[in-house]
Amino acid sequence: MNYLEFKFLIEPVQPASEILIAELGLAGFESFVENEDGITAYIPKEEFEAESLAGIHILQSNEFEISFTQTEIEQVNWNTEWEKNFHPIIVNTECGVRAPFHPKPEVKYDIVIEPKMSFGTGHHATTHMMIEFLLKHDLEDKKVLDMGCGTGVLAIVAEKKGASAVDAIDIDNWCYQNTLENVERNECCKISVFEGGAELLKDKSYDTIIANINRNILLEDISTYISCLETGGELYLSGFYSKDIPSIKEECEKHQLVYDDFLERDEWVALRFLKKN
Repeated sequence: MNYLEFKFLIEPVQPASEILIAELGLAGFESFVENEDGITAYIPKEEFEAESLAGIHILQSNEFEISFTQTEIEQVNWNTEWEKNFHPIIVNTECGVRAPFHPKPEVKYDIVIEPKMSFGTGHHATTHMMIEFLLKHDLEDKKVLDMGCGTGVLAIVAEKKGASAVDAIDIDNWCYQNTLENVERNECCKISVFEGGAELLKDKSYDTIIANINRNILLEDISTYISCLETGGELYLSGFYSKDIPSIKEECEKHQLVYDDFLERDEWVALRFLKKN
């Protein structure tokens, strides 16, 4: 069976790549490879209908610039393609993120992730920075929320760092299913995985909240996060650029959060806020 290969050039790459992968998955695309300029997506030629692209809403969005080329290719061994494009990483010499086929590194925290269609291998700057933050701060016996969990990698790091309970939530079914798989793969027993959005946070309470999503969703949901954050708790936010810091800080400070720390990587940023009263 021959396949069609679609190479999408995206500006800015995130969060558009994550959204596009989710929409293409619903349209029948089977495999994806992320790169610094966008994504490459594959679908069996006999299953592709040109009009299905008309239903990909992000392609009509004014928020992103997306173009693509289409090529017919011979049948592909997807496992081989994925293995060629997924390389292990080490964060701060302490935490390794790798696929099951990679050798185990000499690190304190060894995370094994098979991302499939989900976002969050640690390679993207935002995920990398969030892992840096979690390594830097104490999570022992804390209740943690990983909002927009993707592959579940941050939830897994939180448990390995001593969190007493972790909720991992994502609105995308692919991410929900993938997080369940990765939680089991890493033999985690303190992570509960849920499919949905901020509506699931009613009557919840956390010491630490991690939200690596995108600027618009963060601005919409920050007040909800704060409502379930314990006094003395910490909120980690990423998924946006340095130019977005003023609007993020304004929204957090409007709800009496105190700005505490900042990381920047490849033009992306991550912020830490504290709830002091």
